[in-house]
Amino acid sequence: MNQKLKTIKIIHFAICAGVIAAYVFLGNLTSFENLNFPVLDASSIMYLIIPISAIFLGNFLYASQKKNVDRKLSLEERIPFYQSATIIRLAILEGAAFLILFLKPEFIVFGILIILYMIFLRPTENQFKKDFENTNL
Repeated sequence: MNQKLKTIKIIHFAICAGVIAAYVFLGNLTSFENLNFPVLDASSIMYLIIPISAIFLGNFLYASQKKNVDRKLSLEERIPFYQSATIIRLAILEGAAFLILFLKPEFIVFGILIILYMIFLRPTENQFKKDFENTNL
């Protein structure tokens, strides 16, 4: 089973590495001056909603993909569903991170928090079993 999960682990690594590289080069993270917490006002509160909504939407779509899995399938046959659900979640988070980077670079701290959350969501065999065993569907 670990060999079958290798694909999603590589995809996760590639997405995280790509976003991190974009933040380092485009976000000018070579200096710590850009890491100041931005001042929030009425016009910039929308940019705070981007990461929050991306996290909730990603988790919602992940859970809905998980519910669509047939209970009769074996754990090995559920791996493609886990892969697609994980890719959907990561794509939404990646999109939110890039939106922040390109639309409002002053809010780069929130993008970094999204990246840390993406790294935290690293796919493992234990996580797959926990999420996709019969008792959790």
